[in-house]
Amino acid sequence: MKLRINDNGTDRDMTADEQAAYETWAATAQAEAAAHAATVEVKAAARSSALAKLADLGLTNHEISALVG
Repeated sequence: MKLRINDNGTDRDMTADEQAAYETWAATAQAEAAAHAATVEVKAAARSSALAKLADLGLTNHEISALVG
């Protein structure tokens, strides 16, 4: 499938080089988004685990908030 591009106000098909560059960029962007989502998920799980451990120590929610924000 040919991708289209707007080149200075003119719609045209992308050249093979432009399409290859776009596909490389798109694959990189998808990989970066997936890596970011995984990092966010890991950080959220770690925070949740840490908060649970603090609660298990008998700290109140107010004390936990003072420690970790």
